[in-house]
Amino acid sequence: MTARLLASYLTLAVFVLLILEIPLGIAFARNQQALLTTGVERDATVLAGVAEDALERGVRTDLDTVVARYDQRTGGRVVIVDKQGISVADSEPPAPGRRDFSTRTEFATALSGRVATGTRYSQTLDQRLLYVAVPVASGGIVHGAVRITYPTTEVDRRVTRNWLLLAAVAAVVLAAATLASVIIARSVGRPLRRLQHTASTLADGQLSARADVDAGPPEVRAVASTFNTMATRLEQLLASQQAFVADASHQLRTPLTALRLRLENLEPAVTSDAGADLAAAIDETDRLGRLVEGLLTLARTDGARAETVAIDAAEALRTRYDVWRPVTEDRDLTLRLDLTAVPPVAAATGVIDQALDNLIANAIDATPAGSAITLAAQRADDMVELHVTDQGPGMTDTQRRRAFDRFWRAGTTDHNGFGLGLPIVQRLVTASGGTIDLRDAPGGGLDAVIRLPTARPDTRPHDEPAAAAAPRKPR
Repeated sequence: MTARLLASYLTLAVFVLLILEIPLGIAFARNQQALLTTGVERDATVLAGVAEDALERGVRTDLDTVVARYDQRTGGRVVIVDKQGISVADSEPPAPGRRDFSTRTEFATALSGRVATGTRYSQTLDQRLLYVAVPVASGGIVHGAVRITYPTTEVDRRVTRNWLLLAAVAAVVLAAATLASVIIARSVGRPLRRLQHTASTLADGQLSARADVDAGPPEVRAVASTFNTMATRLEQLLASQQAFVADASHQLRTPLTALRLRLENLEPAVTSDAGADLAAAIDETDRLGRLVEGLLTLARTDGARAETVAIDAAEALRTRYDVWRPVTEDRDLTLRLDLTAVPPVAAATGVIDQALDNLIANAIDATPAGSAITLAAQRADDMVELHVTDQGPGMTDTQRRRAFDRFWRAGTTDHNGFGLGLPIVQRLVTASGGTIDLRDAPGGGLDAVIRLPTARPDTRPHDEPAAAAAPRKPR
């Protein structure tokens, strides 16, 4: 944010400086060139007036002295020619004698009665020269011409000095603009960064986080105030949901437990013909109890971010192996354990056990007798993967996409479940900052993969022993 604002301000400042200083520098250079041209043309006109009488009478008199003095005083070379273009006086003759300048463009223009000005580069002198040629005329008759060539070194120095001055001004302005831009950008960016941090804190589950409404420009303060209103309402909604879950947990368990006890108490009093119906009623009560437990678990985990602790994932997997191995042996299944060295993971207490119980129970239902189920752990970058792989029929792409929908069940599974096991696992793992995927297992079957982040060194270790009681199949 600060970088973008700073770039915007500096881009605007550079644009303003360019549209102001470049025309100013060009105008200064043209003005200096025009001043030099005007001055040299004025001098040439004065010299033409001095040479007029001599050229009209055809005598040189003291023209050599005049042009020499001008050269000494100004540094400009003066050449005076007659009407044929033959030199009459030259302040810096390259060689003795008279020279023919009639082929020079500037002299030809001046001998035709017009003033010629321009610049050219002298390879001999290795510098740029300004030339001005004016006709020497009286009564409309041209008697000759005067040309002054003047080095533009001084003008070039002035122009360069002016460009350097403009560059210095631009540097100072840019420095001031940068300082002002940093101050302004930080005044806007700092409260926005704080607001972003507060939003991240709220997203991590700290519902008491609130933004500072007294910092930053009015627009940012308005956003912070709106954010606080949203956070307060969200906290109230989640508090209401948690209160509902707590109340429902108590209010639903009690009558279901009482109903089951009453039904069980009826067993001695019912006839053998009604015993089957009573057993079915008790089973339906158990099913209803499991359904309520599943719905309450989903309600508790939806949108919540659990407090994580450091858990030994390999040990958790080994414990679930010991717990479930008798169950698989009763089903004529082989439960395998494939462990590699993995670091502790960050997860909420009980999440790994509950998630693995759901996945292993599903694998047992899907795997035909005589097959194997494999539990494995391995590291993947900064994550740890826990695999529950079966040799069942697997799932199609469409089934895998829908597997985490509530109450959805694959057509190949039994109908005793409610389609809540995988959604519960997903919510539990997500609440701990992990993910769960269903993949095709090599050789057929399904590979359920739980990915959990490795624990940071400062993560509180998990010191509670893993549950080793006989599993109750989740539904």
